[in-house]
Amino acid sequence: MKTQLLLVRHGETAWNAEHRIQGHLDIPLSPMGMLQAAQLADCLADEPIAAIFSSELSRTWLTAAPLAARLGLDVIAEPRLRERSFGIFEGLTLDEIAQRYPTEFAHWRARDLAWRPDGGESGEQLIGRVLAAIADIAALHVGQSVVLVTHGGVLDVIYRSARDLPWNARREHQMLNAAVNRLTATVSPLVLAIESWSDIAHLQAARDELLA
Repeated sequence: MKTQLLLVRHGETAWNAEHRIQGHLDIPLSPMGMLQAAQLADCLADEPIAAIFSSELSRTWLTAAPLAARLGLDVIAEPRLRERSFGIFEGLTLDEIAQRYPTEFAHWRARDLAWRPDGGESGEQLIGRVLAAIADIAALHVGQSVVLVTHGGVLDVIYRSARDLPWNARREHQMLNAAVNRLTATVSPLVLAIESWSDIAHLQAARDELLA
């Protein structure tokens, strides 16, 4: 049997809007992000969801909380769903990184999986922990639907694994804030299949409310 995975990137933060690297820094949701979280809860409230997992960072936790309240579920902290740790890059924009750390920036842009920024995490480390977390969660909830609220880098790993894309290939897929990404998973070995990706139909009301 398969496990239904509903993967969600956290709602928008101020640093998303400023294009700053967040990594492990605990940046909360912006007003738009809070509205997106409420709209996500409306979207998924009638789904037969057995469990909600989230990284323990506030931007994911606050995204998961309205849905958990609607469903009467506790959010389960899963540290392996955290964003990649970017060390010295965190808090900076791409332009700032390129100016301050040109050598390190070149390694990152080349998608060198073995390289890691000072104080951060390599691509290999990220891939290992993310796929291990997905396998463990899928094995615990065979035949059920679960929600995982996570981060862009984590979703990138999952998408590439499901599509069997090279890890160093240019990214052409989207990881939109508060979008719903539906996959199925079988375990032993882990096999992921994408049913739909980056569905944001539920977010239009959030945009309209904020702009009104």
